[in-house]
Amino acid sequence: MSASPTITDDITAVSEVPKRIIAAWAANDADAFAEVFTEDATMVLPGVFVSGRDGIRGYMAGAYAGPLRGTRVAGEPISVRFTGADGAILVTRGGVLVGDETQPAPERAVHATWVLAKQDGRWLLTAYQNSPANAV
Repeated sequence: MSASPTITDDITAVSEVPKRIIAAWAANDADAFAEVFTEDATMVLPGVFVSGRDGIRGYMAGAYAGPLRGTRVAGEPISVRFTGADGAILVTRGGVLVGDETQPAPERAVHATWVLAKQDGRWLLTAYQNSPANAV
């Protein structure tokens, strides 16, 4: 009989979700990116609203073929809290990396809110939103 997951296990699992996005982005893989989201997820970026896993996949495929081709993304958790056994809110600091950057340039730095849902034992994004970190 296996032990039930602990809050520490869930904190670790939730904190790993940005790493899945970072890996998918590094590969410019829209399918892998979209698989981190629930079927009915939403993604809000400055000037952009995308709904559903398929919509997110399509948006990212176009972005990777165009303005985001060859870019990477960075993100570090700065806050995590649980809304129940199957819900969490994660806040990260990060942004898009170009060329050899190891930190995003100020104009590409963001703070992001990740709303996560635990489905079939796996943490997935159900809503994602980011805003410029360096607003004037």
